[in-house]
Amino acid sequence: MSVPSFLDLIAEWDGVGVVVRYDRPTGSWIFVALHDDTLGPATGGCRMRVYERPEDGLRDALRLAEGMTHKWAAMDFPFGGGKTVLAVPRPLEGEERVGLLHRFGELLNSLGGRYGTGADLGTTVEDMQTIAEVSKYVIGVHGRTEGPMDPSPFTALGVFEGIRSALRHKVGRDDLEGRTVLIEGVGAVGRSLAERVVGAGGRLVVADLDEERASRVAAELGGGVVATADVHRTECDVYAPCAVGATLHSRSIAALRCRVVAGAANNQLQAPEDADALFGRGILYAPDYVINGGGAMAFTLIYQGETDVDELERRVRTIGQTLDAIFEAAASSGESPVVAARAMSERVLARGPFGSGASSLEDDSRQEEPLRG
Repeated sequence: MSVPSFLDLIAEWDGVGVVVRYDRPTGSWIFVALHDDTLGPATGGCRMRVYERPEDGLRDALRLAEGMTHKWAAMDFPFGGGKTVLAVPRPLEGEERVGLLHRFGELLNSLGGRYGTGADLGTTVEDMQTIAEVSKYVIGVHGRTEGPMDPSPFTALGVFEGIRSALRHKVGRDDLEGRTVLIEGVGAVGRSLAERVVGAGGRLVVADLDEERASRVAAELGGGVVATADVHRTECDVYAPCAVGATLHSRSIAALRCRVVAGAANNQLQAPEDADALFGRGILYAPDYVINGGGAMAFTLIYQGETDVDELERRVRTIGQTLDAIFEAAASSGESPVVAARAMSERVLARGPFGSGASSLEDDSRQEEPLRG
């Protein structure tokens, strides 16, 4: 089987366009995928990762940008789907990393507000502040020195509320007392989610490719540890994938010993038909682009001028209500929650933006039109 080229991947994609730049000083590829601007300017995180082939980074960017389109639509927020992938040849530190981020910021500027970015897998709050030194299109970070700077706790809060929603619909009660939650990936989001699980009385099990980090988190929070190779065979109430995507496929789904899959990772399904496989096994799946939207929601609210942390958290907690509606619709139709979630986002996209909508992040009308979500 031939391996798809850059041109093959772009030709098969239905997005607005792709900006590609080769960063010669570091040997990195910069991919900015703009999927849809129906609701507003494309907005999505900046991922940095070592890929086996540059084409794998482009594929990641295309899939993630499409997911962002449906994430914003599920929230009913006035933004479109976009994503950046910095496909680096090796981990970058120091001046090399700063240089790449500054050059990416200059590329952001050339788009004139048609795309805004934020932290994602492999990038940090400090990285976003570095980009913001040269570009104002860093959502929720540029121009700020106080208040929340890290979206991870908000993402974890949304996932926590999503887990409670899934348990309500699967077992009839949403408290975590005595429930076992297996979190795969205990980085910034996974660690914050683990703290909430333990605080709510749940039994915690963690797994991470960094075994030392997994052991440390488990020891600090009073949880257990399993090897990443054993995650899908470990009995639990909730499996929460919070690392890389595509952990749900025919082999792993067949091995799962959980009632609910609800986690923060993007693109958790390796293929669309995997949603049907979960449904067929009676495992309730919380669509990833809905449940993991808390960080994106909070930081766009910050961009819109909201500064009260309690209000930010209140808005993020509505992710649980959104999932309630999705699970109820899925139960009524006898279909996977993925079908119900996609139908909901497509209704929002078909309606289009409220009012005139903002064509770019430069459009000051965004400050006058309240966000809905």
